[in-house]
Amino acid sequence: QVQLVESGGGSVQAGGSLRLSCAASGVTYSNYYIGWFRQVPGKEREGVAAIGRDGSTNYADSVKGRFTISKDNAKNTLYLQMNSLKPEDTAMYYCAVDLRPAKWSNAGSWTYWGQGTRVTVSS
Repeated sequence: QVQLVESGGGSVQAGGSLRLSCAASGVTYSNYYIGWFRQVPGKEREGVAAIGRDGSTNYADSVKGRFTISKDNAKNTLYLQMNSLKPEDTAMYYCAVDLRPAKWSNAGSWTYWGQGTRVTVSS
């Protein structure tokens, strides 16, 4: 049984930083694609960043240069370092895992999901 547990969310002021983590059980990160998504009420879940089995990365244009996705295969943990946070980054953040997502930024391409961690950025 695959279980993904996110942590690290919280409330920060604009310009601040947070680091999200996603610990996994029942799946080995080194064999999967892993991603971060976010969602605000009334909007679709959007892809934030993803990392492939070879360590290659993809980012949404809105977070390029500010967010960094990384993983520690030994700890089976995914990270999202978020710097220079903006109020528009406020959302529930989810991690996701799939063997080979058809399109990394499409939430429908991913199979396994965590419960989410909330990020609030105030101006």
